Amino acid sequence: MKMLINVPETVVADALRGMAAAHPELAVDVENRVIVRRDAPVAGKVGLVSGGGSGHEPLHGGFVGPGMLSAACPGEVFTSPVPDQMVRAAAAVDSGAGVLFVVKNYTGDVLNFDMAAELAEDEGIQVAKVLVDDDVAVTDSLYTAGRRGTGATLFVEKIAGAAAEEGQPLAQVEALARQVNENSRSFGVALTAVTTPAKGSPTFDLPAGELELGIGIHGEPGRERRPMMTSGEIAEAAVGAILDDITPRNPVLVLVNGMGSTPLLELYGFNAEVQRVLGERSVPVARVLVGNYVTSLDMAGASVTLCQVDEETLRLWDAPVRTPGLRWGM
Repeated sequence: MKMLINVPETVVADALRGMAAAHPELAVDVENRVIVRRDAPVAGKVGLVSGGGSGHEPLHGGFVGPGMLSAACPGEVFTSPVPDQMVRAAAAVDSGAGVLFVVKNYTGDVLNFDMAAELAEDEGIQVAKVLVDDDVAVTDSLYTAGRRGTGATLFVEKIAGAAAEEGQPLAQVEALARQVNENSRSFGVALTAVTTPAKGSPTFDLPAGELELGIGIHGEPGRERRPMMTSGEIAEAAVGAILDDITPRNPVLVLVNGMGSTPLLELYGFNAEVQRVLGERSVPVARVLVGNYVTSLDMAGASVTLCQVDEETLRLWDAPVRTPGLRWGM
């Protein structure tokens, strides 16, 4: 496989150096693998820290900035960051108002963030945690206990980040983050396998004429494989799986997310089908976001995330944000 890299061993460090050069508003510590908004800590503001394996960009480093994350900890490709990174990030953003860890539900992430929270509290930093587990495709696997954390991570980080930016206290920001997660569901589809730099070839076998329904963002198996389907059929399967699990009482935020290699031409066409299915199911839509936000390196495919919102969470979603990967209102 051809890749725009030097050697697999330096992929993450090289990307961080490039990020630092492109975004001087961020303090990027390449050696210690921590990305921090340069004005941190902000007096009286709760710090938001997240992180995970690299390969899902712009998640998480691309969501650091005003209105969203205070810091992010990138691990190696598809590998959890280590507790030392998380403690360093927490210390960098703590203003005395506390720090919220946003953790995707993968075993390594959960264990390391738990350990980091204990270490940070030993240093006098008040820490709260919220676990994102929105994927309805599978429950329990080799990678998780319970549901996987996927697209809802963006909703949690944006809405909780807006609340923190307003100066809301830690307990309130934590409760809001939990509410967003509880009101979110996701389902993903892979059209091709993912290729990691270390392996240099697809990590699993997905024949050309098939797709995988319910794929994870690391290439984990989904619910089933089927012969290739049309965009409309995929939308019906994905949205149907979500609505089988939750019945929205309020309007929803919709994220139509690309897995990394799916062009916007296809994603917008897929969104048209998602909107059709939601309309047929009488689900009102408040806002729509289309693009590559929670990716899986070079995987072709897409995911759908729905999050039901009330007036307050919608207001916080619309609040200004300025990060490399998401920005409006500033």
